[in-house]
Amino acid sequence: CNLQPKDAAKMPESAWKLFFYTLSWSYGAYLLFFTDYTFFHDPPSVFYGWRKGMEVPTDIAVAYLLQCSFYGHSIYATAYMDTWRKDSVVMLLHHVVTLTLIAFSYAFSQAPGAGTAMCGGGWWGVLGTRGRAGRSRSGSPSPRGLWIPPCSLCPGRFWFRLYWFPLKVLYATCHSSLQLVPNIPFYFFFNILLFILTLMNIYWFLYIVLFVAKVLMGQMQEVNDVREYDVVDSRRS
Repeated sequence: CNLQPKDAAKMPESAWKLFFYTLSWSYGAYLLFFTDYTFFHDPPSVFYGWRKGMEVPTDIAVAYLLQCSFYGHSIYATAYMDTWRKDSVVMLLHHVVTLTLIAFSYAFSQAPGAGTAMCGGGWWGVLGTRGRAGRSRSGSPSPRGLWIPPCSLCPGRFWFRLYWFPLKVLYATCHSSLQLVPNIPFYFFFNILLFILTLMNIYWFLYIVLFVAKVLMGQMQEVNDVREYDVVDSRRS
């Protein structure tokens, strides 16, 4: 496609993530809005009738399988395949925490808004990977690629991961779970992991704010990822 070497090196990573996030978001949207589950409109409903040893429905189990396989692969890919960035260590921690949360949630039949979290995270992934791939063949930013990050990424990240995530997921796991299931097992374990993810979401949101600020102040002439090092080929010291 006549891409510059820097963009050609990142294209497989972005294309793969765009494909997966589109798939996972579509399936998450199906679970939330086209089935009888009420996780999105009534997050506490995930704990209605909860009991130890209850079976996870097959369609929810498929979502777990998709997410576990993706984040298991992502741990290896971030460490050995993807471009090394300033936030790669945090990204590795994110993948480990997320994989642990999903696996233990499935093992103990605790799916605290799993569909909501997967759907929101997946839609952000679609926006983020599309925005990072918004370059023309010559390497200069395409008009749409330059427009998408400041107009979509910052509000999208805030809405899905800093508004809906606490409102839908954290509310259900921190408050509703104790009201509906007293002495629910692993209460602090699951919520500590979820709060760690929230802190990471704030961390990455600040990167987006920095990016938007640089674009608005004219400090960026092309769409560059502010997480990358100045030296393109620099991976690990």
